[in-house]
Amino acid sequence: MKRILLLWSGLSVRLRAWIRPHSRRQPASFQKDLKSLQGRLGHRFHRIRVLERALTHRSFAHEAGTPGQHYESLEFLGDSVLELIISESLYLANPDRPEGELSKTRSFLVSKSELANLSGRLGLGRYLRLSPNEEKTGGRRRNTILADAFESVIAAIYLDGGLEAARAFVLRQFRDHLKQDARNELELGNYKSRLQERLHVLGGREPSYAVIRESGPEHSKIFLVEVRGLNLVLARARGTSKKRAEQKAARRALDSLEPRYERSNPQKIRSVTTS
Repeated sequence: MKRILLLWSGLSVRLRAWIRPHSRRQPASFQKDLKSLQGRLGHRFHRIRVLERALTHRSFAHEAGTPGQHYESLEFLGDSVLELIISESLYLANPDRPEGELSKTRSFLVSKSELANLSGRLGLGRYLRLSPNEEKTGGRRRNTILADAFESVIAAIYLDGGLEAARAFVLRQFRDHLKQDARNELELGNYKSRLQERLHVLGGREPSYAVIRESGPEHSKIFLVEVRGLNLVLARARGTSKKRAEQKAARRALDSLEPRYERSNPQKIRSVTTS
């Protein structure tokens, strides 16, 4: 991680020198918008030009006679910064989680549709500099443009304030997403212990789990797991890891056994389900 941060630091210095200020004076209304946007972003820029560039679409730059001064290269940087921060957050939240699951969660979080949603929540569309033609064709509401602008803004914050400023911004924006992911993992993790408690109430032994089939390539296997208890096959389930398949099987076992438990011992079952 230290080596990665050093590489980011060196890249930041080179990119700061590369981003040149515009010679063209900006309208007062745009400057006012920039002040408003900084409040929404939760970051005050020391070098406002980098934010201006992050909001400049290729079409606007072309018509302004500055064809290279748009956000696309910032989008490239912002994509990498975003992936680093989200990857770090997911890993620190659950370091034992399988790599495949971490990758799938990250892919969902940083997908264009999710970034466009976050961009819309910030209202980035209204601050973008677009050509008149791009404006007429609905560019401010186009998901691809909104997602690209979100990544560009991340890069701008990173270049202006460093990795910590970028991390603070990203984690604020993804706070609800990351909390929901943590809740999902916690809920999934409770099913095995709940099934064990239910079986003990009925005088059974601890449930046993067995992988009965594996499929798919080595790097992306799918596991079919069977859970047994009370001398029965209680349920089967598939998952991208043995642990996840076991948890899903435990959940299905709980669902299938609930009516039987209530009929056989309602008082005890109520005490377990409400505990």
